Amino acid sequence: MKNIKLYVQEHKSRFINELVELLKIPSVSADTAYSQDVINTATAVKIALEKAGCDMVEICETPGYPIVYGEKIIDPKLPTILVYGHYDVQPADPLELWTSPPFEPVIKKTEIHPDGAIFARGACDDKGQMYMHVKALEYMTSTGNLPCNVKFMIEGEEEIGSTSLAWFVERNQEKLANDVILISDTGMISNSQPSITTGLRGLSYVEVEVTGPNRDLHSGLYGGAVANPINILAKMIASLHDENNRITIPGFYDKVQDLSDEERAEMAKAPFSLDAYKKALDLEEVYGETGYTTNERTSIRPTLDVNGIWGGYTGQGAKTVIASSAFAKISMRLVPNQDWQEITELFKTHFEAIAPKSVTVKVKPHHGGQGYVTPIDNIAYKAANKAYSESFGVTSIPQRSGGSIPIVALFEKELKSKTILMGFGLASDAIHSPNEHFGVFNYLKGIETIPLFYKYFTEMSK
Repeated sequence: MKNIKLYVQEHKSRFINELVELLKIPSVSADTAYSQDVINTATAVKIALEKAGCDMVEICETPGYPIVYGEKIIDPKLPTILVYGHYDVQPADPLELWTSPPFEPVIKKTEIHPDGAIFARGACDDKGQMYMHVKALEYMTSTGNLPCNVKFMIEGEEEIGSTSLAWFVERNQEKLANDVILISDTGMISNSQPSITTGLRGLSYVEVEVTGPNRDLHSGLYGGAVANPINILAKMIASLHDENNRITIPGFYDKVQDLSDEERAEMAKAPFSLDAYKKALDLEEVYGETGYTTNERTSIRPTLDVNGIWGGYTGQGAKTVIASSAFAKISMRLVPNQDWQEITELFKTHFEAIAPKSVTVKVKPHHGGQGYVTPIDNIAYKAANKAYSESFGVTSIPQRSGGSIPIVALFEKELKSKTILMGFGLASDAIHSPNEHFGVFNYLKGIETIPLFYKYFTEMSK
C-alpha cells in the first residue's frame, strides 16, 4: 500500500480546509429554520463523494431529509463495505457559551490537542468523522489501493431519530447489501490509546407536560390554594431516583443484564483517571448509581436524565405568577435487552400514576432506539484492531460506549450484517455541547487508519 501517512501530510491543508467549509453550513435537523442548510449539506456531501472517486452518487429523497448514497464497485466477487455517517448536527444553543461562533470554524491549540482542534458544531459529531471516510476513499482511489467495494449511506436525520433512514433501509436492501457496516460516530480512550466501541446504549426520549389551573395565576391570591405545576413536576422528577440513584420506575431493570465480575475486571483495565475526569469537568465529586464505577455508570448501566425543564416566567425581573403548565424533556439511556418502546410505555404509565389529582399529565414520546453489542471474535473487529495497532503502534482496547446510535440495531435486523465502530473522537470533544471540537491529529489519523481496515478486512475475508 502506497504510504498513506505521506499522502495525508501532502494534502493536510486541503483536507482541513474542505472540512472547515463543510462545517460552515448550519445543518441543524431539529430546527426547520435550517431546512435549506440541511439540504445544501447533502449536496456538498454528494459533490465530495464524486470527487473522491465514487462511480455513482445520488441524493435519495425520503419522507424527511435526503440520504446521500454513493458507491464504487470494483469487483462484485470482492467484499463490500458500507460506510454510514450523518451530515446533520445538533442545535448550537446556548450560543453565549461558545468561545467562537459555532458555524465559523476556528483551529485552536488545547492541552489535549497540542496540534490544534477544529472548533465548530458538528466538528466531531459527525461531519469530521464522516468526512474522514470520504478522504480515505480519495486516497485509495487516487493511488490504486482500493482493495474491495465500498458503498456510502450518509443521512440527515441522525440527531432527530433517523426516522427516514429506517424507511430508506427497508426499501433498499439490495442496493445496500454489504459484508460489514463501518461507522465512525464514536470515540476512543485517548490519542495514545485507541479503542474500539463494542457496545452502545439504547435510547428512549420523552417530553412531559404537567398542567394545573386553566391559566397563569397571581401567586399572592392563589399561592398555597392550588397546585403549582412547576413544584409538582420537580417533585415527580425527583422521585424517579431513589437514595442509591437507582431508577424507581417499576419493571425498569427487569431485562438489564448484569455483567460478570470477570467482564467488569476486563473493563477496568482501560486507562482512566478519576481525578483528571473531575478536573476536566470542574467537579469536586462524581455522582451516580451506588455500586458502580464512573466508567460502568456511563456504559453498562441504564440512566434517566432531565435534558430540559421550563415553565412560568423566566424573563428579566420579577413576575409573581403560578404557571398553568410546566414541561420537561427526559432521556433514558438503555442497555442491551431493554426494549426502548417497552421502557417508554413503562415510563408513561409510572409518570401518570405518580401525579396528584390536582394536575393532569401528558407524556409525549419523541424517538428512541435499541442498544447494541458487537462481537470481538469476528473478522471485522480483528481487522479494525489490526488497523489501529499499525496506525497507532499500540493494540486497541474493546470499550462499551455510553452513547446511542439507534440505527445500528436496525441495520443488523434489516441488512443482516454486523457493524464495526471505529471512532476517533475523545470524551473531551464536547459533542452536543458548546465549543464542540475535533482534534486535527484525530481527523488526520482517521484518514490514515481507515484504509488499513479496508486492507485487512479484504485479506481476512478470503
